[in-house]
Amino acid sequence: MDKLRMETPDLTSENIDKIAALFPNCITEMRDENGKLKRGINFEMLKQMLSPDVVDGDECYEFTWVGKKAAIVEANKPIRKTLRPCPEESKNWDTTENLYIEGDNLEVLKLLQEAYLGKVKMIYIDPPYNTGNDFIYADDFMRSQEEENEQMGMYDEDENRLFKNTDSNGRFHSDWCSMMYSRLMLARNLLAEDGIVFVSIDDNEVQNLRKICDEVFGAHNYLNQFAWVSNITGRQISGCGAAKTWESVLVYCKMLSCSYSMNVNISFAKEKMPDAYKGFNKDIRTDSRGQFAVGDTLYNHNRMFNEETRPNLVFSIFYNPNTEEITTGNIGEVKPGFVELPPHPNGDGTHKYHAWRWSKQKIANESYDLIVLKTSKGGYEIYTRIREFNNTLLKDIITNISNGDAEVQKLFDGKKFFDYPKSVDLLKTFIGSIPYDDALVLDFFSGSATTAHAVMRLNAEDGGHRKFIMVQLPEKCDENSEAYKAGYKNICEIGKERIRRAGEKIKEESPLTTQDLDTGFRVLKLDDSNMKDVYYAADDYDQPNLVDMISNIKEDRTDLDLLFGCLLDWGLPLSLLYTSEQIDGCTVHTYNDGDLIACFDPNVPESVVKEIAKRKPLRAVFRDSSFANSPAKINVFEIFKLYMPEDADDISKRVRVI
Repeated sequence: MDKLRMETPDLTSENIDKIAALFPNCITEMRDENGKLKRGINFEMLKQMLSPDVVDGDECYEFTWVGKKAAIVEANKPIRKTLRPCPEESKNWDTTENLYIEGDNLEVLKLLQEAYLGKVKMIYIDPPYNTGNDFIYADDFMRSQEEENEQMGMYDEDENRLFKNTDSNGRFHSDWCSMMYSRLMLARNLLAEDGIVFVSIDDNEVQNLRKICDEVFGAHNYLNQFAWVSNITGRQISGCGAAKTWESVLVYCKMLSCSYSMNVNISFAKEKMPDAYKGFNKDIRTDSRGQFAVGDTLYNHNRMFNEETRPNLVFSIFYNPNTEEITTGNIGEVKPGFVELPPHPNGDGTHKYHAWRWSKQKIANESYDLIVLKTSKGGYEIYTRIREFNNTLLKDIITNISNGDAEVQKLFDGKKFFDYPKSVDLLKTFIGSIPYDDALVLDFFSGSATTAHAVMRLNAEDGGHRKFIMVQLPEKCDENSEAYKAGYKNICEIGKERIRRAGEKIKEESPLTTQDLDTGFRVLKLDDSNMKDVYYAADDYDQPNLVDMISNIKEDRTDLDLLFGCLLDWGLPLSLLYTSEQIDGCTVHTYNDGDLIACFDPNVPESVVKEIAKRKPLRAVFRDSSFANSPAKINVFEIFKLYMPEDADDISKRVRVI
């Protein structure tokens, strides 16, 4: 019976598999640092296979820095970690679909690769801006040992290094780029094909971030750079130049072919964007089909569309002022009772007319969506009727949204726990521009948990069912800070409490419409693997050692720890319902109505195996030590084949041990 890996995928090995499938002749063997044979890529052969489309590195534009190669390697490297569930720190553990994950986001993103591959509709992150004082994640690959020894570091209680990326550091920008590159590589994998990512940044690293995103997501998938006017009065600080009023938000999509228009509610846009933007002050009218807004004129404003390039779109439109009938005909034609609206003069010096935007057939079929109005000069002009006029295209300058200081302070009785937290309205603007009211939203630099707050607020306003995944390193609060004095030892404690308080406040404000609003979250914490070292390297242990280790599972791990570890390994979402029950003295866990059934008891009788097999789960897992010997394990397969004959060929893949 095969074992679950209980480690994250080796993305490098998976990439080699893909190359091997396409170019098997480019695969060779090499020895690793331990002298064991492993597969490698013959790059010279691969170049020949791809020639002449290979670009020489010396001849092409390339954005690079010290540590870039190591960042790429680290992103693809597997880890033996897990996420341990913490129901006692959660809210509505049994029913919520939201997640709050504590731990280094690089490792968390690796753990989420299987379960959330291609499932995230939107990512928003507000990473460190690299001002010299903000926190930088301490990735092992970012520095050599020598550099490490030279760096005055700080360590947390688990001996993990934390450091400030100061200007005195010779790799000031390099360290930041490495930190971002590996995380964005992993984040891209989680995006759905029509997924979109927003990254807040200021001038310190905006140019480097743009280049990194161009590489990771593809320059052709760039959508926009928003200017968020966070301080209209400007930051009155000493130094050269002008007072800064805005920050950037870079936006990329997963695949440009799947991108969509980013729309925002007009009433909201009027408050949050400049009044000069076209489309806010529409002429709203009513006809037999309901309300509509008077749209643009029907003629094509582009002079390139004329009687030569679009002859089928150059004709006259005729309007009856008494009956309001609209029809078409030849230019200069006379129709009794009708006023002729000829195409507009072109004015390019060569052609006579502009073309219309609609064809004769479309006008005949949909004339109810056209309206003719008198001009100030006594003539007539034809316009479209816009039935869906409550939304407008999101503009790339966003104003009247301050930082979130006041919002957070109001929730925490006027106390200031964060510097410059993002605004709920800003996040609502971006999340609301995604055309999915059930979107999964990920923020792996969650900080004060503004993204979670915005998701709940937006769901309350429009009845959506969006879900969030927040990821945050439990960075310690300074002992002199207001947060520490208030009893919050790290940022995660503040973030979780904010979600609790924000959810309660939202429900208090709208009790009738928020009864079913999900304001809960499951807390999961990053930790070392549930398995002892012998699980991964049994060959390194002799028989006496193995006898001492009756179980290959660490003593402090619970059934719930093991269940969620299996979910990660098998790629199942972490937010679904599960039940636990007693069957013949054994505890049996059923996840999402049979996606996984697990029993981790030390001695599982045949009756329990039969009962699990009868339920025909998609996956089943037991402890390796649940069975006395190999024949007992073989018997498990035979039992499952007996009760699931239609799936007999797949039983070996669906029944595993840990």
